[in-house]
Amino acid sequence: MVTEDVLFSSVRSLGESIRTRKLSPVELTEAYLKRLEIIGPKLNAVVTITRDLALAQAKAAEREIASGKYRGPLHGIPYGAKDAFATKGIPTTWGTAPYRNQVFDYDATIITKLADAGAVLLGKLAMVELVGGLGYNTADASFTGPGRTPWNPDYFSGGSSSGPAAATAAGLVAFSVGGETGGSIVQPSSHCGLAGMRPTYGRVSRHGAATLCWTLDKVGPLCRSADDCGLVLSAIAGYDRLDQATSRRKFAYVALPSRKRFKLGVVKGSYEHAQPEVRANFEKSVEVLSKFADVTHDIEFPDFPYGQILSTILYSEGTAAFRELVETGRMREMQNHADRIGGYIGTTISAVDYLQAQRVRKLARQALDDLLSRYDALLGPTTTAVSRRVDEPFNRPAAGASRGAASATPQPQAAPLVPAGNVAGVPAITVPNGFGQNNIPTGLHFLGAAWTEQTLIAAADAFQQATDWHQRRPPKLM
Repeated sequence: MVTEDVLFSSVRSLGESIRTRKLSPVELTEAYLKRLEIIGPKLNAVVTITRDLALAQAKAAEREIASGKYRGPLHGIPYGAKDAFATKGIPTTWGTAPYRNQVFDYDATIITKLADAGAVLLGKLAMVELVGGLGYNTADASFTGPGRTPWNPDYFSGGSSSGPAAATAAGLVAFSVGGETGGSIVQPSSHCGLAGMRPTYGRVSRHGAATLCWTLDKVGPLCRSADDCGLVLSAIAGYDRLDQATSRRKFAYVALPSRKRFKLGVVKGSYEHAQPEVRANFEKSVEVLSKFADVTHDIEFPDFPYGQILSTILYSEGTAAFRELVETGRMREMQNHADRIGGYIGTTISAVDYLQAQRVRKLARQALDDLLSRYDALLGPTTTAVSRRVDEPFNRPAAGASRGAASATPQPQAAPLVPAGNVAGVPAITVPNGFGQNNIPTGLHFLGAAWTEQTLIAAADAFQQATDWHQRRPPKLM
């Protein structure tokens, strides 16, 4: 019998048990499917369960492993995919009613790569409609309903990867894959107590993924640990001729005991105005990190309008990406009121404004690259406030936040790490570091230079080896 302890195990642990045939991929898949079918709807975390496909893939994995053909640490591991990724013959809804019956005749590259690694697709997981880029202002911005964090289902799991975060945290899948343009991996990972990694722009192919913003979109893993993020990233990274933005740089994660003393920097202004619990958790995390890292405080961050750069580019490219919806008026079919008009905002942005944002973006990237070259990672809270209630508008001030805190948005951010990292296209990882108001997890954010995912994972893994936040489980839901 597959116990709950097994279902909340790390990918590395599950993979080793499968490799040594102590654990059956078929039995593991059945156990996860049962939880996904029962708990998934309670969290509004799932769109389509691919039971037949999952069992076929699990049986194939079991046969291959029995015959000595072992593909690696993801072989036989059940996972979930954000419903932004094309899956051949299976609906890919992008979280919104206008595309509820959309079906592609091909798989996204990330789905193909995971299949090649032997992973088992359990289902398509819920998301904020149209990847959350058109200005949604309440948690119900999806035809599946508001995503709920399993730590307290009255609260938002975060967007736009709402389903992947909730499902992984609740033990409905072993890991999941999502996408980020402005914070859609790291923010929901933080709200759900997960490790989430945004890779360098171009590290992972976006072919077959819903396009929101060509020059900002990234794809990455949501897992229980930083180490698991490394395992998954190894499987999905790499050049793809179908996505010309992808790099030919190789990435092969190797988990080795780190003998390096990391050089870390705490960004000035990143936590001083956060909710008290968020601030306290961050300060305690820095104390832990100081035991194996040289930490410099009050790092001056390059002074650029990262949020404005991000929003100008995102609205411009997002409106172009969903031009058909805008021009046909089908945006009125969307769930969220702000999303029904958000596409029209992009039509008011001039080409001059867009090009100017891209010019300033280049300067910001250069300045940030220079700063990041001096550190292994820069630190801050992943968000300045914990998640909101699912019935609470985002434009209401966050409870407990000090005057001057980042404004309440779908992505409450630790200024300015998250928007700056996305503007620059550099990698980041978040890991859980405690709990805030209403038993909602908080996150510790590591921001690094381009192509330094290995170092970021190593630093985050070192923190997790010294703490146990990633081993905590949400309350039972079945």
